[in-house]
Amino acid sequence: MRERKKAKTRAAIQSHALRLFAAKGYDETTVDEIADAAEVSQSTFFRYFPTKEDVVLHDRYDPLMLQAFAAQPPELSPIAAMRGAMRSVLGSLPADEREQERQRGMLVFSVPELRARALDQIAGTMDMFNEALAARLHRSPDDLAVRTFTGALIGVAISTLVAVRDDPDTDYFELLDTALEHLEGWIPL
Repeated sequence: MRERKKAKTRAAIQSHALRLFAAKGYDETTVDEIADAAEVSQSTFFRYFPTKEDVVLHDRYDPLMLQAFAAQPPELSPIAAMRGAMRSVLGSLPADEREQERQRGMLVFSVPELRARALDQIAGTMDMFNEALAARLHRSPDDLAVRTFTGALIGVAISTLVAVRDDPDTDYFELLDTALEHLEGWIPL
């Protein structure tokens, strides 16, 4: 119960922050404004997010994606399992949450300090996905093929963000699914 309340508070703070960033701009929005909109104190904001950058960079779906990936049938290829996990987690999101997640990705991509911090976080994300993929394939997370595959997945995600930046009407999740489909068979594991 306590963890659910924390998750709801974290999600509410992030949601209000993203709404304000879309309306006013990232640089123009203050932590005080975010805290006020989320009806929390500034100290509560900082308990959940150490910096304003962190409110954007927090990805609440990665752990869910990893769980869904691990739950995919073992006979599926890694890409088919990733696509299944993505459909399971992201496909069930209400339209407003999908749009919010697309906006979050675009914000990370368009604000230089967020982009730099996101690059720092990629290593941690890759480590998580290396572990999940290695467990699925009964290989070591240090296996070069596993690392290469995970790097390709991250590259596909970045390339789709670039495409959405160039055409904001593009459905990011549909495009990501299609891009992963293109990757199928190119990197044998």
